[in-house]
Amino acid sequence: MKNIPVLIRKLKILPRWVIILIDCGVIFFSALIGYLLRFNFSVSELINSRFEQGVIVYAICGLISILITGSYKGIIRYTGLQDGVRIFFMLILNVILVTLVNALSRVLVGTFIVPFSVVFIGLLSSFLFLYNYRLLVKYIFTYYRSSILSKSRVLIYGAGQTGIITRHVIESTPRMQIVGFIEDNPNKIGKVVDGTKIYDGRGDNLDHLFDELNIDELVITVRDLQLDRKNEIVDSGIRNQVKVRSVPPVEKWVGGELSISQIREVNIEELLGREAIQLNNLVIVNDIKGKRICITGAAGSIGSEIVRQIAVYSPERIILIDQAESPLYEIEREIKSTYSGLVIPFIADITNRARIASILESNRPDIIYHAAAYKHVPMMESNPSEAIHCNILGTKNIADLAVKFRVRKFVMISTDKAVNPTNVMGCSKRIAEIYVQALNEKLNSEGNFSIAFVTTRFGNVLGSNGSVIPLFKKQIQEGGPVTVTHPEVTRFFMTIPEACQLVLEAGTMGKGGEIFIFDMGKPVKISDLAKKMILLSGMQPGKDIEIVFTGLREGEKLYEELLNKSEDTIPTHHEKILIGKVESQPYDEINRYVELFYDLVNDKNELKMVALMKELIPNFISNYSRYEVLDN
Repeated sequence: MKNIPVLIRKLKILPRWVIILIDCGVIFFSALIGYLLRFNFSVSELINSRFEQGVIVYAICGLISILITGSYKGIIRYTGLQDGVRIFFMLILNVILVTLVNALSRVLVGTFIVPFSVVFIGLLSSFLFLYNYRLLVKYIFTYYRSSILSKSRVLIYGAGQTGIITRHVIESTPRMQIVGFIEDNPNKIGKVVDGTKIYDGRGDNLDHLFDELNIDELVITVRDLQLDRKNEIVDSGIRNQVKVRSVPPVEKWVGGELSISQIREVNIEELLGREAIQLNNLVIVNDIKGKRICITGAAGSIGSEIVRQIAVYSPERIILIDQAESPLYEIEREIKSTYSGLVIPFIADITNRARIASILESNRPDIIYHAAAYKHVPMMESNPSEAIHCNILGTKNIADLAVKFRVRKFVMISTDKAVNPTNVMGCSKRIAEIYVQALNEKLNSEGNFSIAFVTTRFGNVLGSNGSVIPLFKKQIQEGGPVTVTHPEVTRFFMTIPEACQLVLEAGTMGKGGEIFIFDMGKPVKISDLAKKMILLSGMQPGKDIEIVFTGLREGEKLYEELLNKSEDTIPTHHEKILIGKVESQPYDEINRYVELFYDLVNDKNELKMVALMKELIPNFISNYSRYEVLDN
């Protein structure tokens, strides 16, 4: 008896020839029953009717039908309605074959081999036996697995079509048992779907259900679930130590079918920020289709996603510029696998004016998406010359050359750290913003409207290179501690696809000189984020994984802003996208400052570099930095 669980766990699928033999035996037995009923169980009449010939003919025709229709191919332990349909068509073919044999027999010997009453009785009894013995095996197998093997008790959130499909997938898994559905829709609550009850999941009922039904897992199948509701469900799961998983959208099912491996745990990215922002893709198509597009920083988190999204809109070509060789090769290979000949990669540094000029001259892009930049605050605080060289002078190179080679639109990617900057990185991006805006104003004042300079400004991007979430995941996997800079530090978050949609939308919407800003919802406290990630991993903060506060790093803020106090916003056609009313500055004055950076960038005197940045941006007040001495 001790070995029964092991035997059940190791039980394999029966060979197909065994199924064929069993099915033929059932058909043989059904024909025999047909004869017995036809002749009222009279042995003498059975012998006189030569029943043995009829039974053998009926069984042989059944074997031929089984092989032709493939009714033996279904896995018995997973028998469903489709298997019943296959068996029915097999038996219909069997009747047709027996009828043909009867017709031939009538011509040759003047009599039927198999009486048609036997054929009809055999059809009904064969279907009854063939389908029900499969169901019986299925239910016996399910019963033994349920009673002998330990199983997770599962609730499914959503009793719609996806929920029913998910139930069938889970039922085929030996370690999971469906306890019921839960719904927020009052019209479905209390009803039964295929023997499974639908429970009320509204309000505080979830906590009660988790406890009363002894639930181990909850699977979310509702596709358009509101973000606040999903957070409520996950929080309830965390409180009751219930693992929460979700089903991917139908279009992401492998081969159009859902498998248990695709039902994954809810991750933190799904719970942050706000409802996804949908943009006007039709306008983007019209703006990009058939155009030559250049993307700087094309191998980075944002740049590579811009490449993916633009490739869908049928541009003439995409020029990729980045100095990171391996990541550039990866995005080139990815796009070429679907869109052959669309991308042209160039390994180049945006600070190398001659190299960039050569690329733009030979390819003549219509639109440039400028994503190349150094972005890590502590690194740039330690290396201000690189922030100046790349973020300021590199942007000037690209912008000036865009004018020279008659680019139609220049879209610059900025950051919320450029608002009231407290660090070198944020200030360098603010100076870059000012430069392209001033250049746009200068060209317009000269009557040159051939190019539009547009800026997009957003917060932290989930999953981007070096972002906090991958760091926390790694620390949790290693057993902790999870390091947070300050208990009160907050940040805005958005997904990479959303960030890139903003960039593309700005490219189509912008007329020149605008700074586009996302309504990014509420900021997230990083300490709360760390706690939730630990809980989602099935551990307890402070018990299994420690959270350690390390103090703000050089240049960091407690909270980020998308506008400073002197700026206001103008609404656009999209309620989630705003235009910042930012006062532009005279080009000649800005350019004079930027030119001075060329002399300072190779100077070893970092204080002199940062002092010039503070002179140009008076509201650049250093925070937790050695450059605070310049503010005094």
